[in-house]
Amino acid sequence: MNIIIDIGHPAHIHALKHFAHEMTQRRHRVLFTCREKEFIIQLLEAEGFNYISFGQKHTTAIKKILGMVEFDFKMLRISSKFKPDIFLSLGSMYAAQVSSLLRKPHICIEDTYNMEQVRLYRPFTDLILTGNYKHPIMSETKEFRMAGYNELGYLHPNRFIPDESVLKELGVERGEKYSIVRFVAWNASHDAGKCRGMSMENKLKAIREFAKLGRVFVSSESELPNEFDAYRLPTHPSRIHDVLAFSALVFGDSSTMSEEAAMLGVPSIYLNNESTYYTKHLEYDYNLVLNLTESEEDQSRAIQKGMEILAQDKNSWQQWQLKRQQMLKDKIDVTAFLVWIVENYPKSKRIIQENPDYQYNFM
Repeated sequence: MNIIIDIGHPAHIHALKHFAHEMTQRRHRVLFTCREKEFIIQLLEAEGFNYISFGQKHTTAIKKILGMVEFDFKMLRISSKFKPDIFLSLGSMYAAQVSSLLRKPHICIEDTYNMEQVRLYRPFTDLILTGNYKHPIMSETKEFRMAGYNELGYLHPNRFIPDESVLKELGVERGEKYSIVRFVAWNASHDAGKCRGMSMENKLKAIREFAKLGRVFVSSESELPNEFDAYRLPTHPSRIHDVLAFSALVFGDSSTMSEEAAMLGVPSIYLNNESTYYTKHLEYDYNLVLNLTESEEDQSRAIQKGMEILAQDKNSWQQWQLKRQQMLKDKIDVTAFLVWIVENYPKSKRIIQENPDYQYNFM
């Protein structure tokens, strides 16, 4: 079987890397396609995947519209050579549209519920895998609510064991507290007019306050002023989950990193004017994420709450791990489930639609 996986964000590589490695071991051919954003190329090369880049990701509205035609054409040209049997993505309109032209199935994993994007891929998609929590209905006939998250594709205990050697790379001792502060670029289409991120003043304040209680490492999608130089995360992007696993706090405006922290049982504070269905679920059902807005009041509250978490004793770590264990008891090994879905498609789609509880064979 030939499989094309289209990547739009570095987190998509993490979500599907174990799937790709396992399918390759089973003698299937996997090709990644991507637009270049942040660490995408570095991550693909670190995993040793075959990939083709379509060039730089567009950021303005006009360029994104023109880019859809450009990237569809590039995807079609690559597909005519690779001859995929199936397309897989986390919401790629390019994979969906070209799969339809070639009359091949496209399977999508959805957790952002950005309807602007959904409308562009849904008509051309065969199966949409979503989480089994409250969110907009993607399709009455195509959607399957999965007892899992994208992040459990790579952070499920069956797939990930933290590597303590990362502490040496960070220059911290075992048991020494440190926090991760993450800022996003806010240039995605679904961010327009909704989110702007923390003020620069409060970003600096958060870092300086947290630094009183331990080391602070900053990760950012966009360039930061020189004042942040002393806090820049020194590790390779492929090591980020080892970094997160031993941290005492994840703080900022990245939903993905907050969700990853939850999978690892690490406290996280997420600031967004429209928190995601996913992060709200992780707060309300498992108390693993604190969702706050970007108001000046909430930015101050977030910093104060972060300091309270960092000031807690070591026993608090066990409490967060218990929350994580409760969440994991309800969830499946997403990679194992996805391997079965793809290898047995379209029969697998019929099975889960007729018997949704079949997925629990993959816990």
